[in-house]
Amino acid sequence: MKLSIVLGRHGQVQDLRAGEVTVPGVDLEFTEIKRMPDAYREMARTQPYDICEMAPTSYLMARAAGAPITALPIPMTRRFRHAGLLRLKSSDIRGPKDLEGRRVGVRAYAVTAAVWTRGIYADEFGVDASKITWLTQEDENVKAFGVPSNVHRTDRKLADLLAAGELQAAFAGLAGAGSELDGQLVDVVGDAAEREADWFERTGIYPLHGVIVVRDDVLAANPGLAAALFDAFGQAKRNYLARIESGQASGAEDLRYRRLGELVGDPLPYGLAENEASLTALVRYAHEQGLIPERPPVERVFHEPREAQA
Repeated sequence: MKLSIVLGRHGQVQDLRAGEVTVPGVDLEFTEIKRMPDAYREMARTQPYDICEMAPTSYLMARAAGAPITALPIPMTRRFRHAGLLRLKSSDIRGPKDLEGRRVGVRAYAVTAAVWTRGIYADEFGVDASKITWLTQEDENVKAFGVPSNVHRTDRKLADLLAAGELQAAFAGLAGAGSELDGQLVDVVGDAAEREADWFERTGIYPLHGVIVVRDDVLAANPGLAAALFDAFGQAKRNYLARIESGQASGAEDLRYRRLGELVGDPLPYGLAENEASLTALVRYAHEQGLIPERPPVERVFHEPREAQA
């Protein structure tokens, strides 16, 4: 059975991409995408791939809008989100609450990084996101539910708006301003690492940024596929973590996961129970921010075969 698949180039899927870990009875045909956000949009709108990595907020919105896809609880990347929203060093912003009444840039309002940060800022700092003007650069992946009235599209680059003083903060990297102003920007939360560690200890929430989704017709035609995928992804992940532990994998991202492991244990946990606190928080944040019309229980939107092993 040949199945098309789109995955980012993450260490934990390296062995799947290389064919060193296989899915029994399945020939995975990898499609290379220049920008992963384009694959998320395609999967949300037209489902051109059998299996695809997808931003979890886009998945929740697409699923709520009726897209025939189901996610497996196999998060692809993890990153705490107190950090990642940046201001100019010369700005008078000294904390998240100072963003109220200002303009903040993000690639699209529903970008998962922004959903996490807005939720955390609301919970931990009392920030009212409705009092911030959000400037976006791209269409939302799912248009069925619209965006709040304080979200506006701009044709100008967020980095240019920041440099001109017309924007007071923006998300880093692909979520917003890119890297054009490196060295000129600092995090809105200056002590993010300490706060993130404290937050995890209190809540058990470990933000995720990508899940594996499968078209519903593919799952229906292949009842054992979900378990086989879960097992294969799990084996590839264990191989990767072993390489980190041995020092064989020592790039910047590998070392970041090694450091995260010192705080959270398994830095890339798979499974519904292992991610329930994080998934529940993301569903709540997406609902509170007006992106999905209800708060479904996580077991209704994430499928995990009981016989599978992480």
